Amino acid sequence: MNAASSISQSEPGRFDPRSGTLVERALFNHRHWVLVLCLIVTALLGWQSTKLGLNASFEKMIPTGHPYIANYLANQKELSGLGNTVRVAVANKNGDIYDADYLRTLQALSDRIFLLPGVDRAFMKSLWTPATRWASVTEEGLEGGPVIPDQYDASSESLAELRRNVQLSNEIGQLVAFDQRSSIISIPLLQRTPDGRPLDYAKFSEELEALRSEYQSEKIDVHITGFAKKVGDLIEGLGQIMLFFAVAIFITTAVLFAYTRCIRSTVLVVFCSLVAVVWQLGLLPLLGFELDPYSVLVPFLVFAIGMSHGAQKMNGIMQDIGRGMHRVVAARFTFRRLFLAGLTALLCDAVGFAVLMIIQIKVIQDLAVIASIGVAVLIFTNLILLPVLLSYVGVNPRAAELSLKSERAEQRGQTRHAFWRFLDLFTQKRWALGCIAVSAAAAVIGFMVSLHLAIGDLDAGAPELRPDSRYNQDDGFMTRSYGASSDLFAIMVQTPKSGCASYDVLRKVDELDWQLRSLPGVDSTNSMALLNRRMLVGLSEGNPKWYELQNNQAMLNMVTASAPRGLYNESCSLLTLYVYLKDHKAATLTQLVNHVEAFAAANNTEDVKFLLAAGNAGIEAATNIVVKEANREMLFWVYSAVILLCLITFRSWRATICAVIPLMLTSVLCEALMVWLGIGVKVATLPVIALGVGIGVDYALYVMTIVLGFLREGRSLSAAYYGALLSTGKVVMLTGVTLAIGVGTWMFSPIKFQADMGVLLAFMFVWNMVGALLLLPALAYFLLPTQGSPSAKCDMGKKLDAEAAAKPNGLTTTASAPF
Repeated sequence: MNAASSISQSEPGRFDPRSGTLVERALFNHRHWVLVLCLIVTALLGWQSTKLGLNASFEKMIPTGHPYIANYLANQKELSGLGNTVRVAVANKNGDIYDADYLRTLQALSDRIFLLPGVDRAFMKSLWTPATRWASVTEEGLEGGPVIPDQYDASSESLAELRRNVQLSNEIGQLVAFDQRSSIISIPLLQRTPDGRPLDYAKFSEELEALRSEYQSEKIDVHITGFAKKVGDLIEGLGQIMLFFAVAIFITTAVLFAYTRCIRSTVLVVFCSLVAVVWQLGLLPLLGFELDPYSVLVPFLVFAIGMSHGAQKMNGIMQDIGRGMHRVVAARFTFRRLFLAGLTALLCDAVGFAVLMIIQIKVIQDLAVIASIGVAVLIFTNLILLPVLLSYVGVNPRAAELSLKSERAEQRGQTRHAFWRFLDLFTQKRWALGCIAVSAAAAVIGFMVSLHLAIGDLDAGAPELRPDSRYNQDDGFMTRSYGASSDLFAIMVQTPKSGCASYDVLRKVDELDWQLRSLPGVDSTNSMALLNRRMLVGLSEGNPKWYELQNNQAMLNMVTASAPRGLYNESCSLLTLYVYLKDHKAATLTQLVNHVEAFAAANNTEDVKFLLAAGNAGIEAATNIVVKEANREMLFWVYSAVILLCLITFRSWRATICAVIPLMLTSVLCEALMVWLGIGVKVATLPVIALGVGIGVDYALYVMTIVLGFLREGRSLSAAYYGALLSTGKVVMLTGVTLAIGVGTWMFSPIKFQADMGVLLAFMFVWNMVGALLLLPALAYFLLPTQGSPSAKCDMGKKLDAEAAAKPNGLTTTASAPF
């Protein structure tokens, strides 16, 4: 300890501050200005972070560049109610809807909802809206009117008339339940409120919940579904994410302290990682971004990445101080030794996020930008600020002494932990072959399983929420009571102006209508052709023999004139074929889309075109197509970028293969895990694999950097890998396990997609770590040229001590190598 102390005291005077790279000199020769600047930036961005909003947007969730969505947006004004719509079912627990008290409650609730900001009032629909009408054939011809009689007075006669009107309205199964014990208020939503602001989904959901609480009673039950309500429930559940974030911080801090036994360095690593999160959150409102339920997890990923890199910097400084260096010199040499590896790793992280920009879904593109901002600030907070802070504070001398004592004892062979000896076995031919064979078998099996990976949702209701959530219970009620889920697929049929009543057009619509009714996932349909069939039966005294589409243009024109406007537009140039689905599972949507596409290809002409798709199910079908196309393209670009960055860093194609192959294996196994767990590739899960690749390469970069440094000195692979394990390898294992535990706590989240992301990220954290510690050295045995004898490992401790004594700064060759 005396020798170490003397070196430590004499170090600043013997160290030349003009040495090192330009960046290092600029930072460490002006350390106080670096701290002042970071303090000012932290204060300003911390204040800005208080202005950060949390919201969602229906338009950001859909791929606006896809032809289906382009068709929908081109006709959106004439298809109101087929996009972002909320459905509120009001049920009578003690009877049916033909009850004066029930109807009074329904009217009051409908009126209150009508006044909510963001409601598209012109297209809102319930039993009480004038657009809900009935039609009938009488001796005098066609008759019709509003379902609620004009002279309704809650008398028994009015209720009887209402019952008759409902029977004639064709709304049973749509607005009225099959058992007629509940009815629906359909609420189309606007993108912006009348004051020009984006619709606040959290506030809108809270207002709906307030109305539910107000009108729900012993007699009345209220059920609410729709995108806005689902997003509102997600935002409400995000409050618990903060709890999981706090748990993750506590776990990582506790494990890091258990490893270092140094309070000051542990606190600094956590502090710098949190500063990165503050900077990220502060920059978002300045750049015009908000967090949404799908990007709110990104700050934790930024914290996790920061902890990983911070632990490496802290470990390097602790080891150098343990060798006797002054804290300033230790910080500078650790910066010099690991800055390039850390920068490359962060660039790989950034690439993993940035490639998400190719996915033409705004919410994923925003996630990519938000995450890239977080990675960019880590370059300053964890690669620069942390070493500068440690150069002032240093580490606990006792902790550094214990670290040095343990390290040198292992290097000299006096004590050799069994686990390190086990890992070192993978640098030998027999174990390397076995590891590669097992990995290849796992890759083949994983790939075969991943072929069954589905695109889209695999569960009914809202898979983003737990099956027993209030929303999914409400969705189940809708499905049971109305014979179909809230999943509506709308097909647009373009015709010449005033041509929507043409027999040739209606004949094609009728043919497609009948074909779709036979598909397993379709519950029912509605179209102008179907209305003509029903009206003809009515005009024929109910004789089912007349359930046909008559080639009588005068009759078709008459029916069209009295048809609900939702079946055609004002200029009679657009028909809408509604398809009510049993669910929105990937298989259901894929089968439907394929069938309609084939029909359109065979029947489209210059005048008549069948266009996909509107309705929430149609939009989801387009989203699934975009996600499927982007999945492989995204992986291609992220791996291309990671390979390029590794080549630049390592300057060796062999080392690049050793680093990338474990990542590819983890990606394949992660897809197989998704199949096993029943998780589809969708907007919420698509980014996970790309993020796992970008973050996972950190482990390989830190291990391979040290291995290459030792190999270039002429050491054997075994000696080089053993040295890497004693330096960066320990922290790779520490951060891998710690971060996996941190995200693993998400499994208990009430938000299902957060739980899914937690499982997948924990899996990728662990397996990328395992790949870097087992498969990387096994591949290196066959790919990396080595020098030296096997005995070099046993003599490593003496060699390092000799090098330390021979150098004026007491630093080993590996430590000073500017990788």
